[in-house]
Amino acid sequence: MSDTPSPEQLVDGLVRLLTVEKRAADIYMGNPQKGGVGRVFGGQVLAQALQAAQASVTDGKQAHSLHAYFLRGGKEGIPIEYRIERDFDGRSFSNRRVVAAQEDEDGSSTPILNLTASFQSPEDGLEHADSPMPDVAGPEELKSDMEMRHQMAERMGDKLSEVQRKLMLRPRPIEMRTLDRLHWMNAEPREPRAHTWFKTAAPLTDDPALHRAVITYASDFTLLGTSALPHGLSWMRGELVGASLDHAIWFHREARADEWLLYATDAPWSGSGRGFNRGRIFNRAGELVASVAQEGMMRRRKGKKP
Repeated sequence: MSDTPSPEQLVDGLVRLLTVEKRAADIYMGNPQKGGVGRVFGGQVLAQALQAAQASVTDGKQAHSLHAYFLRGGKEGIPIEYRIERDFDGRSFSNRRVVAAQEDEDGSSTPILNLTASFQSPEDGLEHADSPMPDVAGPEELKSDMEMRHQMAERMGDKLSEVQRKLMLRPRPIEMRTLDRLHWMNAEPREPRAHTWFKTAAPLTDDPALHRAVITYASDFTLLGTSALPHGLSWMRGELVGASLDHAIWFHREARADEWLLYATDAPWSGSGRGFNRGRIFNRAGELVASVAQEGMMRRRKGKKP
């Protein structure tokens, strides 16, 4: 019998990970990822913080944007506390401020992320969309990223440490299929653009708040790496040191995270030890469902020559 979890088990685990528990008035707790090692994935903290904010808005308003700053790298294996501040509640809009923190060994609390989310009551309005979906191959025509990861791990052999190999090949609840060569696939400088299809590996419930949280979780994949593409360098090969500094998402329309979504990313600038990245998320109908922006620290690892 295989020890590899099924797609349904992987997605059930993701849903549990992104389900925060109310501990007191406007205080929620997010569980750590099972078997996580090292630093907490930024998308997890973003999604859990959004879930805490969404749980505090009970009058039918829906999250339409979030803006977050990563303060410190979170540690795997430790729960994360989310404290809510109700900064504004109006007829059409509400605002929530969230501080994510982890408990230190001495019992003190250390903030790792600040997030502000805005909510709006659904309404009709003037519409336009001047952001056409890129004309790219559909996901059915592409190999899965996991298949390419296994091929790369085989080619790299002993160049990968056991920890790197496990991290690279661990089963994932988000299935991804990439049209371009991402930073870990390629060592040649190339245009700072990438296109990746993604969806959960198994169906989700119909809860729109959960779908927004999963899209938020997945939006932290491939984004910062786009600014590494012109330099032909990769975190996977140990050539870069980096971390997300901030993250913003605007939700334009409802979308299902268990149906294929195209994530088109570009990086118009890098410098001063930072890279700036943008993302657009489209559904299969070609509609823009979300926009993303992120700046991250990006430095050449010492000892690595140009």
